[in-house]
Amino acid sequence: MKFSEMPYERPDMSALKEQFAALTERLQNAPDYAAARAAFLEEQVLNKHVDTLFTLASVRHTIDTRDKFYDEEMEFANSAMPQIQQWQDSWTAAMLASPYRKDFAEEYGDLMFVNAEIERKAFSPDIMEELQQENELTQQYGKLLASAQIPFEGGVYTLSQLSPFKNDPDDARRLAAWKAEGQWYKDNQKQLDDIYDKLTHLRDKMGKKLGYEGYTTLGYYRMGRNCYTKADVEKFRAAVVKHLVPLADSIYRGQAKRLGKQYPMSFADNALMFRSGNPAPCGDADAILAQGKKFYEELSPETGVFFNTMLDNELLDVLSTPGKAAGGYCTSLWDYQVPFIFANFNGTQHDVEVVTHEAGHAFAAYTNRDRVPYSTVWPSMEGCEVHSMSMEFFAWPWAEGFFGKDTRKFLYSHLAGALTFIPYGTMVDHFQHIVYEKPDLTPAERHAAWKELLGIYMPWMKLDGEIPFYSEGEGWQRQKHIYESPFYYIDYCLAQTVSLQFWAMLQKDRANAWEHYMAYTRQGGSRVFTELLKNAGLDSPFEESCLRGVCETANGFLTSITERTHIEKRGDHAAYTTDGETFIDLPGDTLVSMNFWGFRKRMMRAFDERFEDFVREILPKNPLKAEYFLPWVADKEMHAGLARVQVLPCEETWYGVTYREDLPRVQSAVADMKAKGVYPKKLWE
Repeated sequence: MKFSEMPYERPDMSALKEQFAALTERLQNAPDYAAARAAFLEEQVLNKHVDTLFTLASVRHTIDTRDKFYDEEMEFANSAMPQIQQWQDSWTAAMLASPYRKDFAEEYGDLMFVNAEIERKAFSPDIMEELQQENELTQQYGKLLASAQIPFEGGVYTLSQLSPFKNDPDDARRLAAWKAEGQWYKDNQKQLDDIYDKLTHLRDKMGKKLGYEGYTTLGYYRMGRNCYTKADVEKFRAAVVKHLVPLADSIYRGQAKRLGKQYPMSFADNALMFRSGNPAPCGDADAILAQGKKFYEELSPETGVFFNTMLDNELLDVLSTPGKAAGGYCTSLWDYQVPFIFANFNGTQHDVEVVTHEAGHAFAAYTNRDRVPYSTVWPSMEGCEVHSMSMEFFAWPWAEGFFGKDTRKFLYSHLAGALTFIPYGTMVDHFQHIVYEKPDLTPAERHAAWKELLGIYMPWMKLDGEIPFYSEGEGWQRQKHIYESPFYYIDYCLAQTVSLQFWAMLQKDRANAWEHYMAYTRQGGSRVFTELLKNAGLDSPFEESCLRGVCETANGFLTSITERTHIEKRGDHAAYTTDGETFIDLPGDTLVSMNFWGFRKRMMRAFDERFEDFVREILPKNPLKAEYFLPWVADKEMHAGLARVQVLPCEETWYGVTYREDLPRVQSAVADMKAKGVYPKKLWE
């Protein structure tokens, strides 16, 4: 069924109450497992229907927050959902106490009971009023951001529509866009501070009502954390600071050099990766979706069926329009066993990442759509993000269809962005721990805490007064998750660490990487996060060795390449000569090689484009002997941030024939290796 044809009606709360009560009573009084199971399956159908109705209302509300009908339906939902949660809690209590619990666990797995116990720790009728207030406040925040009308260059833009200007290669225009956005937040700062202050104290109150020290423990339960603790997250944060912050810092230092900027750079300059402009899609929304269709059809039969189902049933709403809520998400419409993708295309590489990231979520949900209980369709949040972030890397071979001439830019910026995101995401999580451990912090103190964390996790950011909203530590207010989904953001960081494992696999064997991906995805939410990883042959991000290994893999690339025509080994070091007489020593750890290169197909474009540079820069200096060396091109691409070169070291001696005088030495070496059995006696036959 098409999304536009899916009917919505407000749930009858009286009828729902009776239905939940009747099903709970049937479960409690079931004479045998068959009767208990029948009640359980009916409760599943009822819950899915209620979820579907509220999801339809929510999605249609975010598509147009000005729609009065769905605005009122969301007000109803904000009030109704805590009541329904109370009825569901009674059902959950009955399930946990059921004499047939062992039978349920044997058929459907024990995780449903583990998660049910966590759910009960996160809810009590005592906090219903606070839950309703929380829903109202987060809705206020979302509507405030959706209402943004930012004047810029004679036009008026939403926050999403302004994004392309924030990446403009013109320094003055880009800075002006950042200032315009920052000014909007400044103009609305009192309301933003008030909403968050109320949310913080409200959540603290809920935690204490349930017997916890504050909100942090409750927040972990609400996120469904079932296999790791606050201590594990702290350990991960320490590993990020130790291993990833230095790597990210080196990436931004290279960026500053490319842009001709002084390090550290302003927020506006950090947003520009290339002087010629950030990568942009080569087509409009229709072209991006068409290339997405090609990608998924060619990736695997399963992904092809999935994406065509999405297109045929209007299950993607991606255009940025007035009144549309900011951001993007993927959700499920349970009655129809399909996912739905919401996004805001704005002409940046983000548009392509929606088709890969959010569709990664959607593919996982579609693959597991028949799971019972339906709560195991999705894993926990960090498990879900593995699907999406990893799918982004699987799309690399199809990148040229999305980006055209900007393909090489995109591939570099995507990997660099994945690596540099983790410190930022970890900082978001750290900030929230500070806030909920000290709920009485004033708005000014919260801003100061964020500013201090910037120095730890993002030392490449220059904190001057150029854009006050950011430099004064207020930039966290644009991160929706901090308001709407506390403690969610670390999930992205954990998942990104796993996705980088897939990136490393893809550099070696794409088919093998896909097998691991499907081994992970087909499990749905049937296991806890760490078990999902183990079953798919992946490392846990909570082990320091995992993050260290990711950094070593990503950093195992050359920083520069120099073509030498005459290098000799001299004792424990090497030396080169340019005139055949005077030798210049090289450090003992300098990597040297013969011209043995492996290039991806996309480098062919670079060889064509760089030839003009060679003719202009090199040929005039030595017109009779100048050579267009492959390493010269690789070096140029690398310093432009368009390519990375990985070295595969070995201990072997390489021989080559360039001049007639080289032949005897090579013949002698080949004969020696034949004699030692390294080469067969009949090498050329």
